[in-house]
Amino acid sequence: MDLRKFTLEDLLLAAMKSEIESHAVYSKIAEQVKNGLLKDKMAFLAKEEEKHRLFVEQVYAAKFPKKKLVIPKTTPVPLPHLIIPDEDTPLGTVLKSAMQAEQAAHEFYQGLSEQFTKNDAMIRNTLSYFADMELQHYKILEIEKESMDRFEEADVYWPMVHAGP
Repeated sequence: MDLRKFTLEDLLLAAMKSEIESHAVYSKIAEQVKNGLLKDKMAFLAKEEEKHRLFVEQVYAAKFPKKKLVIPKTTPVPLPHLIIPDEDTPLGTVLKSAMQAEQAAHEFYQGLSEQFTKNDAMIRNTLSYFADMELQHYKILEIEKESMDRFEEADVYWPMVHAGP
């Protein structure tokens, strides 16, 4: 993702906004699902997104020490909008949306890391690590979605399938 046309401030604000939204989605899923393993995985992802936000917040404070941090309602950076689930939103739809967001976050953090020079090697390396972590989050979601899809397929009713001889 080529991020050179955006300011560093816009990029950092977009990153924080994205992490806040991701945290909200994963927390909401964790609250709503009954499956204990899925609940734990979503709670884990929510915590990961919170850690990312806190790091980006620290970078923002270091780079813009005189500015008050205000998360914008929208950003010029093209990151996918996450679906905040309600009771009527199919879990598969939410997981697919989250997978797209994690893939975009991977590309975003790779591009964002390139905005920092060797003088900011710790920030650059951490953001690059975040890019890798976003791929891991994608994989967790992908596995859960595939598992859910298989379960739904197995639950299809076939007339007479259980009829005896």
